[in-house]
Amino acid sequence: MAASMKTIRNAAICGHGGTGKTTLTEQMLFRAGVIPKAETVDSGKTMSDFHDDEIAHKFSLHTSLMNLNWKNIKINLLDTPGSADYVGEVIASFRAAETAVMVMSAPAGIQIETVKLWRRLDKRKLPRVVFVNKMDQERANFQQSLEQVREAFGVTAVPLNLPLGEGAAHEGIVDLLHLKAVKAGGKDAPIPEEMNEAVAEWREKLIEMAAEGDDALTEKFFDKGTLEGPDIIKGLVEGMAENTFVPVLCGSAELGTGITDILDILAELCPPPGHKAEPLDDDNEDHCAYNESGSFSGFVFKTSIDKFSGKISYIKTVTGKLTPGEIYNPRVEKKERISKLFLINGKQLKEVPELIAGDLGAVVKLDSVHTNDTLTAAASSMHFKPLALPAPVHILAISAENQKDEDKMNDYLHKIAEQDLTFTIGFDEETKETVIAGMGEMHINSILEKMQHDSKISVHTRKPRVPYRETITKTADAEYTHKKQSGGHGQFGRVLIKAHPLQRGEDFEFSNDIKGGSISKGYMPGIEKGLREAMREGFLAGYPMVDIGVSVYDGKEHPVDSSEMAFKLAAKMALKKTFESAGAVLLEPIVNLIVYIEDRYLGDVLSDISTKRGRVQDQVPIGGGIQSIKAIVPQGELLTYTIDLKAITSGTGAFEMEFSHYEPVSGKIAQDIIAASKKEE
Repeated sequence: MAASMKTIRNAAICGHGGTGKTTLTEQMLFRAGVIPKAETVDSGKTMSDFHDDEIAHKFSLHTSLMNLNWKNIKINLLDTPGSADYVGEVIASFRAAETAVMVMSAPAGIQIETVKLWRRLDKRKLPRVVFVNKMDQERANFQQSLEQVREAFGVTAVPLNLPLGEGAAHEGIVDLLHLKAVKAGGKDAPIPEEMNEAVAEWREKLIEMAAEGDDALTEKFFDKGTLEGPDIIKGLVEGMAENTFVPVLCGSAELGTGITDILDILAELCPPPGHKAEPLDDDNEDHCAYNESGSFSGFVFKTSIDKFSGKISYIKTVTGKLTPGEIYNPRVEKKERISKLFLINGKQLKEVPELIAGDLGAVVKLDSVHTNDTLTAAASSMHFKPLALPAPVHILAISAENQKDEDKMNDYLHKIAEQDLTFTIGFDEETKETVIAGMGEMHINSILEKMQHDSKISVHTRKPRVPYRETITKTADAEYTHKKQSGGHGQFGRVLIKAHPLQRGEDFEFSNDIKGGSISKGYMPGIEKGLREAMREGFLAGYPMVDIGVSVYDGKEHPVDSSEMAFKLAAKMALKKTFESAGAVLLEPIVNLIVYIEDRYLGDVLSDISTKRGRVQDQVPIGGGIQSIKAIVPQGELLTYTIDLKAITSGTGAFEMEFSHYEPVSGKIAQDIIAASKKEE
């Protein structure tokens, strides 16, 4: 347990899939004495990849929290997934951390998720360390990796160690900070004589970087021409906190080289939780400073369900300390009671008496608490700013294979949506479909596999219906008289209306332009209901009508037979008549699409976007041989884009999309959509 906030470091281990994040984490835990042996991912025994689905797939699907102690510093490690399908897990870890360790593969270099995650770190202004892994593999070249980081991200990348050999010759590293060689297994060794010149050169650059971190150090450097150990550390600490440089380390997680260095950097150079304040969710853009005194406040950055412990809420304390007892959830304005607090190491929960400011831990079985919730000691209106997550990109309609499992399926998936904010489930009243959405095919499949494993529920999935809309392009008038007589009171209502197109997004406007009282005001609610009902039913293909203004300007009522229902039916039929002469058109949803690809796939991806009726808005190289393409594309063309892009880019491409607007669609495309809709009826 941490002694104070100053002795805590929270680090997110991130990077492209397959770069060795979990293996690195395992080696750090082993070197710190937390585990007796560093296991491999293939063994299924690593501390962080402990879920059944991770063991089966042999890669990370969830962020795992571990902690260790190194040089009297408590280091919380968040081992994150590398696939874009699980980016929500990574973003959550960035919120909980003060430092990111970006792991990159020396042979592979800068990859798509490296670039995307770096941009997210830039937005959060999060200090980071680069660990160039797999120095023991063929084509490993540390100098080349260093240049790639500089060129791709435009940063001052400063090596804090150098490799002892590369590829098959790799056997350890030279620590530039502590001036020693460390071989595999953490054994100190003398620096090879042939490396003395390179070590002196890079050590000098390191000292120059440290001198820039503080005015007093700069002056001392110019006076003496160098800096001593404590001053070097002080300058580098300042530089890291202000993001003026990026430390770069190298090693091999598989061989266990460079592990001591990364632990030293986290303990000695990386900022503690009090480095920056936590933003509040208010209009004033206020912040709450991390503080060990005062009453408790914190937030939930992750939720998981354990078959033994039940619901686990991962918490970061911001102010005061969290102890067993009563807490308050401002979102639901409800108190909850905490019986026990835990520190987490993978799947192991260790009970502790308190959680101080800046520390990460967990509580169990808090029913009302969800990811993103703020928690306080007493009733409060304060809310910490929630996670900003990308919109889901892979959407499916779903139904239980067995009708009697439908409710169980919905309950299970809603619980998943509480844990994973990048997964959504809802019932579409328009299409009468249950629709799920996630960050990719793998993301959705892993959830459905887990449901099958946990609850034995099998499902059918299919492409969802696209939410097309209809509108009019011209002004049109219509009259309709609803008249019915069947003994006793009859039904009578006559309306004259004018319909006209509105600007896109204005939906519906209704105005009463009756002069002389030909229709009583009391019938207006019925007329408006009839108009709205006609719009919901559509005209061309049964899709809702939008962006239409309607005025009722004349009509007639009967002293006995008129009623709200009669005028509702008259208005509905009158509006349907206007559609016949008002130039009704079909509208399709358009999305903003951002695609990230390697340079070599640029032509194929641009061609595919064109065949999908997309319009490219921007195309720029963003470093590391990665291209970013921005386009606007009809949503209906992207229902299988996770699969399409994977096929075009051999699984390396990634994309984001969000709804933009509606546009008219005509010709054969509109005819096909209308025909398909009528066939479904």
